[in-house]
Amino acid sequence: MILSLELYRSLSRYLAARALGNHLPGSLAGPVAPLRLVNREEPELPAAGWARVRPLLSGICGSDLATLSGKSSLYLTPLVSLPFVPGHEIIGRLLDDVDGLAAGQRVVLDPVLSCVTRGLDPCRWCAQGATSRCDRITFGHLSPGLQTGYCADTGGGWSRMLIAHRAQLHPVPDGVPDERAVLAEPLACAVHAVRRAHLAPGESVLVVGAGAVGLLTLLALRDLAQAGDVTVVAKHPRQADLARLLGATDVVTPDRTAKALRRATRAFLLSPERGTDYLLGGADVAFDCTGSRSGVDLALRTVRAGGKVVLAGMPAQGADLTPLWYRELQLIGAYASSHGDGDGGDFAAALRLVASAPLDGMVGAVYPLAAWREALDHAFSAGRLGTVKVAFAPGMD
Repeated sequence: MILSLELYRSLSRYLAARALGNHLPGSLAGPVAPLRLVNREEPELPAAGWARVRPLLSGICGSDLATLSGKSSLYLTPLVSLPFVPGHEIIGRLLDDVDGLAAGQRVVLDPVLSCVTRGLDPCRWCAQGATSRCDRITFGHLSPGLQTGYCADTGGGWSRMLIAHRAQLHPVPDGVPDERAVLAEPLACAVHAVRRAHLAPGESVLVVGAGAVGLLTLLALRDLAQAGDVTVVAKHPRQADLARLLGATDVVTPDRTAKALRRATRAFLLSPERGTDYLLGGADVAFDCTGSRSGVDLALRTVRAGGKVVLAGMPAQGADLTPLWYRELQLIGAYASSHGDGDGGDFAAALRLVASAPLDGMVGAVYPLAAWREALDHAFSAGRLGTVKVAFAPGMD
């Protein structure tokens, strides 16, 4: 039996979390969220090429929190299978030899459950290495699940054991500590988002949000793109300090963003009868890294006509799309990561960065599974508390 945190189907708890989460966030780490600590049967290896992995650290992601708080879109419901063990940001140790990797080796996980993991011939996207676009995410010899951490059959990082396909596994260099390696998956997503934007040299950029997604997107921007000025929107002092450390040209609070960009880009500031200010002119490219309605609104309102808005965070509902229409913006989705085309893919760039970038201290708190209520309470309040990433250490007593 495997000690695990399990998310289960409960319409009443989903509705309660959705209703109470904004007003009583502590309730999401208590009696409201449909999460429980259980002993589950060890998942079975479905075919050759699979191996068991013992998680060493597993991050708590914003998408995990959105799921627990009832804020994730119902669009995703056919793409998961319940009950499942959350956790897709994983550094673990292999328990089995598998196709060139030896038992005992440390690995990080690309969580997408694409055609090859499901025993299927590759769809058009998987054949190109664009596994994040897989069209067969609900088929094959696995239950539906867009990723490990959302599939009933594979287990997830919030447990003491899961299974993974060799195509998902990336070996971790010996000199990289676990606290850095656990950032490889969200950093690979940030690399993917930056590559999706296809920035021209010197273009000005706005990064909305300075949590883990925003800070790692900033890091990827400075390493992979020839961006010009990069303005980062940060709510909390610790976030602002880290944004400056990672190369932000300017750091502003949400209420000062439009005015700061007006000066920096020589745009015109307009104030509607109701709602927030917006610009005629503005940044060339904006990344929303919050997934919130206010974050998407801010990005849309501060990008120049014909500019790009990249959704790097899982978006909430209800953003005002009028700027998208009126200013003829390009709205770009950036989900998960890609295997690339001969360049080692997004994970290769991410592993290089976790080994060299100033990421020490990004994982600010580690909890055992038994302390899951405290861990989630911390994660929901991470920005205010000055923490970038909260993680579980499933082997910790």
